[in-house]
Amino acid sequence: MFGALPSVTGRTPGAIPRPRRCRVRRWYEDALGWPTAPGDPVRLALGVRFDVLDVPAEAGAAALRRLGPRSPVAVRGGRVQLLVAAGSAEELPGLLEWLDWGTLPLDLRALGSGACLQAPLPPEAFPREEAPSLRVPDARSASGTDVTGVPSPPATGDAGVPPPPGTGDAGVPSPPGADVPPPRAPGPGAGRPLPLGRLGSQGAAVWLRPPEPGCEVEASLPTLSALGGGGDAPDLVRLVDTVATHCHRVRLRRAGAQPPASRTQGR
Repeated sequence: MFGALPSVTGRTPGAIPRPRRCRVRRWYEDALGWPTAPGDPVRLALGVRFDVLDVPAEAGAAALRRLGPRSPVAVRGGRVQLLVAAGSAEELPGLLEWLDWGTLPLDLRALGSGACLQAPLPPEAFPREEAPSLRVPDARSASGTDVTGVPSPPATGDAGVPPPPGTGDAGVPSPPGADVPPPRAPGPGAGRPLPLGRLGSQGAAVWLRPPEPGCEVEASLPTLSALGGGGDAPDLVRLVDTVATHCHRVRLRRAGAQPPASRTQGR
């Protein structure tokens, strides 16, 4: 019998050619240096470069005030995904206890080591005039409020009264010089509500504030070590307190919107 003919292409006979990486995976692995998990759609491996706080849209909109201008923020449906320093997911339960939020049910999830996040589409997938924005439910308006990736001015309280000067959403003193830039003026690129269902197989996850290629993402992420520090990294404690406050407000508003019979049965 004749032996096997040598491979003309240089591959081992019978080997399956490695599939070409899709554009989304190339952007994350090559441009950003972020690890991804195999499979489709593309997923980002958490706990390596960063963890994620997954919160309702209202809490996410409030969190934009506590983040640096380069802190990446993603949107998927009615949820906002905030990138935080790796290891923050493990710190969250103790942090909520320390802030006196530990006994309350909050619609707040932390994803860390061993978990994956569906990769939002790269920013180049959207024309400038279709930059994604976040539609936040407003108890005083049926249409809701649009929020872009630009930090918004300080929010007022439930009764329409601004919080005391120098304090945050939960009465936490703001750091000196923490002035919030005004919102972006309407016009091209100002963002509009995300039209769901138009993103194909990659899903409905998009970047509200995309990461910047060539920049180390860790320097822009909220971290516990930033508490009381003078660095540029946002403070994880203030961020968690802000999102917990707004998660609690959302819960109270939903409970108040239920019929009286439903509220009585839920007690």
